[in-house]
Amino acid sequence: MNKERYKEITNEIVPEEDKVKNGFTAFLVGGLVGLLGQIIVVVLENNFNVAHKDATSIMIVFLIFVASLCTALGFFDNLVSKAKAGLIVPITGFAHAMTSAMLDYKKEGFVTGIGANAFKLTGSVILYGVVSAYIFGLVRYLFFGG
Repeated sequence: MNKERYKEITNEIVPEEDKVKNGFTAFLVGGLVGLLGQIIVVVLENNFNVAHKDATSIMIVFLIFVASLCTALGFFDNLVSKAKAGLIVPITGFAHAMTSAMLDYKKEGFVTGIGANAFKLTGSVILYGVVSAYIFGLVRYLFFGG
């Protein structure tokens, strides 16, 4: 079978995605995640007298914990199939990627399984994030005086 025929067959079988609907869903769900984060920050600041900087840190840890817990319990993927990129793009997606990689290799032990594979999916994000931060910091320092 040649490549053109294969492409024709797969185009007939694979359903077309509704990009507008997926984009709207991701925007709505991502916005709700942001709203939840803001609510957590406001509650911590107003009800528990936590400083804003500390409240934002606690909120991030809470969202990471919830995403990791949902991954460990096995239903984060089902949520993502409905919410699309709205759950994958925020910090919850990063937490899911790390947790799922660790769970996949937990039978190999703490060091060679969990430890060696924790950053398997997220290592490139961290690497390019650090490199980009360095480059942008250098540009800011050189062209805008620090």
